[in-house]
Order: sequence, then C-alpha cells, then structure tokens
Amino acid sequence: MIRPELRARLSRWSEALVAAAVMLAGLWLALRGGWFFGAIGGLVLLVGTALLIGAWRRLPFLRGIDAPGMVEFDEGAIRYYGAAALGGEIALRDLTEIRLLRLRGHGHWRLRNQRGEALLIPVDAAGAEALADAFTTLPGLDMGAVSVALAHVAEQPDAMRTVWRRQN
Repeated sequence: MIRPELRARLSRWSEALVAAAVMLAGLWLALRGGWFFGAIGGLVLLVGTALLIGAWRRLPFLRGIDAPGMVEFDEGAIRYYGAAALGGEIALRDLTEIRLLRLRGHGHWRLRNQRGEALLIPVDAAGAEALADAFTTLPGLDMGAVSVALAHVAEQPDAMRTVWRRQN
C-alpha cells in the first residue's frame, strides 16, 4: 500500500516521528484546560522531547546494512560478531579510544582498550545504531563531533578521525 521508497524514508525517521507524535499528544492534552491536564500534558511533552533528542542523536548511526556481521551492546560491553572478519568484545569501562576510519571504501569504528587490543566494527553492520547508546555513556564524548565524523568518513577516501580518548 505504501511505495517502497517512501517506506524506506519513513523507516529511517520513524523514531523521530513517534517522538514528535508523543510531543503533539502532550501539547493537545496540555491545552485541554485545567491544571491537571496541563500538568499531565506538560509531562508527556517533556517525555516526547527527551525521546526526540535521543532519536536525533541516533539518526547519523542509522544506515542501511551494507557490511557483514552484527553489533550488540549489552551489559556494558560492545560485541561484534563478524561474518567475514574476526569479531570481538570490548567493555565500555576498558575503552580508551574511539577512531572512525575508512578501509576498502567502507567506514569502520576502531575501538581500543587499555591493553592495546583493537576491535574494528563496520559502520554499516547490522545493529551498529546501538553504538550511539553505548557512546553516550562515555565521559566527555561530544555526539555532535561523532555525527560530523560520520558524515566526513563517507566523503573522504583516506579519512581517519579520533572521536574520543579517555582522559587519565
């Protein structure tokens, strides 16, 4: 019933659209009149705003699946199950550096831990959007800089940027 190209575009923005709908419901409820509905509507509006901010931060991480493997973020650890290459796991508490680089025409996250071990995760791997939630827990990480780096890694052939480094 919905054209495939329209469905693809809407699916990318679906989380933001749901957050906007929650905000509109909160605004409608707040304008119903009275202090009770105003307070409830204001709370719903705040929840919608928080959801919209989270959706906006995750938007650059949402890409089509174009690389083998799968990413999972669970219990404070980032796991990559590689289909063509080796996978691995790095705990967030051990993470010391995040770099974004381009290898063989594709963007990759390079995560390094305290022991010097590195994990390469394709930007276009299934579940890579979970990295947005993982990265927001890191102290001092600027998600705006991460979004800019994601935009530039697709444009430049030999791009490499250090996005975050743990301060001792």
